[in-house]
Amino acid sequence: MDNMRKELEALLGYAGRPLRFEGVKTVSEKDVGSAVLHDLAFQTHDGEVAPAWYAVPKNRASPMPAILYLHAHGKRFDIGRRELFEGRPAVHQPYFEVLIEAGFAILCIEMPCFAARQTPDESARVKAHLWHGTTLFGRMIHELRCGMTFLAEQSEIDESRIGVYGLSMGGTQAYWLAALDARVACAASLCCFSDLACLIETGQHDMHGHYMVVPGLLKRFSTGKIAGLAAPTPLLICAGLQDWSSPKACFELARDELAAAYAAASAETQLYFHVDDAVGHIETPAMHDAVMQFFRRSLQ
Repeated sequence: MDNMRKELEALLGYAGRPLRFEGVKTVSEKDVGSAVLHDLAFQTHDGEVAPAWYAVPKNRASPMPAILYLHAHGKRFDIGRRELFEGRPAVHQPYFEVLIEAGFAILCIEMPCFAARQTPDESARVKAHLWHGTTLFGRMIHELRCGMTFLAEQSEIDESRIGVYGLSMGGTQAYWLAALDARVACAASLCCFSDLACLIETGQHDMHGHYMVVPGLLKRFSTGKIAGLAAPTPLLICAGLQDWSSPKACFELARDELAAAYAAASAETQLYFHVDDAVGHIETPAMHDAVMQFFRRSLQ
């Protein structure tokens, strides 16, 4: 398992790099009623600024659980971390108040290509990364793991109770993080779980953004194998089988391989699926409820 993780990190192009930001600055801090909201600016390894929201519930005893919130893509490069407060069409409702009311601290980092980080754009970043022997997806995963370090080092956070949530791009990042980082206590991945080789056969892989390109990935890995590295970490997969990113045949291939990995680890009870045959690339109210029940069960 450890060797497979090292292989994945090598493919991403970020193996061996320190899992912490170079620095962090508090841009502002304000009372937002139920929480204290910190507007942060992380400094990345190459000097770029990564904005982030860090919210801590008031009147909650420390140490408390936390959620690393992974925003989606959807070709909406203007949204980024705003999704936490404003949501987006594919998200049932914004998660900020819901998570705060449930007693979770939240960290949401703006990914490269989005909002304040729209320049360079996705195309330019992908090309530059590949020419340097790295990947944009690898950078994203690395920054999110640095975010895990930030959370783990906050005195008010219980480092053993940090979960991750993501939909679409964030959903892919969620199971990759659970696979690569043992500090992830649980992960909820929505609307982006499919065997990639199968997806290529359908032609629907081209719907994904260029950020997902990891050269040589399918020579050694599949979606099910990658997610299976998370075992025995509690993992929730939510999918609609009318979703272009999770067509039934491709979803089932990945699901079966993932289930086999959890069975091999004697962790069948830690793997959860919420599947809706009739919906597309969207979080339904039932999926939202499943996510919150999952976090309460796994982290509280």
